[in-house]
Amino acid sequence: MQGLQAQSHNGAARTVIVGGSTGIGAALAVAFARRGNAVAILARREDALLATASAVRNAVPNALVTIVVHDVAARDRVDAAWDACERALGGPIDRLVYCAGTMPKVALDEFDTTKDAAMIETNFLGAIAWCNRAARSFLASKSGQIVGISSVAADRGRIKAPGYAASKAGFVTYLESLRNRLTRHGVSVVTVKPGFVDTDMLKGVEGTFGVMSPDACAHAIVRACERRRQVVYVPWWWRFVMLGIRATPSFIFRRLNV
Repeated sequence: MQGLQAQSHNGAARTVIVGGSTGIGAALAVAFARRGNAVAILARREDALLATASAVRNAVPNALVTIVVHDVAARDRVDAAWDACERALGGPIDRLVYCAGTMPKVALDEFDTTKDAAMIETNFLGAIAWCNRAARSFLASKSGQIVGISSVAADRGRIKAPGYAASKAGFVTYLESLRNRLTRHGVSVVTVKPGFVDTDMLKGVEGTFGVMSPDACAHAIVRACERRRQVVYVPWWWRFVMLGIRATPSFIFRRLNV
């Protein structure tokens, strides 16, 4: 595990972003830094982390930013990574954002357990490991915020990428359980369900619409965090799209190519 030491904390909130090297996570690193947060970003690839840290400092010259190289599949290393973030940021973590995710291309006639297992590992099990660590810390301090980046794909079992939808749906239910446990103790838990965002994960995906930029998505997420929202769709109109999809009877829905 490696890190770039942040400067002294100076009273800023400390935010950790797991999966912060690219896409939404990288945009969130910049967005939270602009709000005066000290930011730690974690991912597997050091080169991508260094690039994101540089982007944060270019956007916010006085930003407190650190990187920690971490693979979310290494669940036994979460405590060590958490401690590394606290040392680098100069104190207890105030907010955890779990943004790590993977969605390999899956053909309609493909049933690949290896791909499904990879999605469950990153999108769900890794999320549980990190959110559990945050929950223990935040429960003890009676403060803090856990932010889980799920997906609109969690709302219904569609024919495309069943393993991805299942991993995100599991994460949504887990976050709801955490919220019901922790809200009474002063801890905020925010579930974010983005629609189509212009990231590497979207490349090659057909039938997209209303695609938003990572920066716009990050801005909406940060606002939801500041307002301590519970469940937020990004953009907001996806709430109504998914309301219609959830309300569609199964005998009709299974015939749709969505």
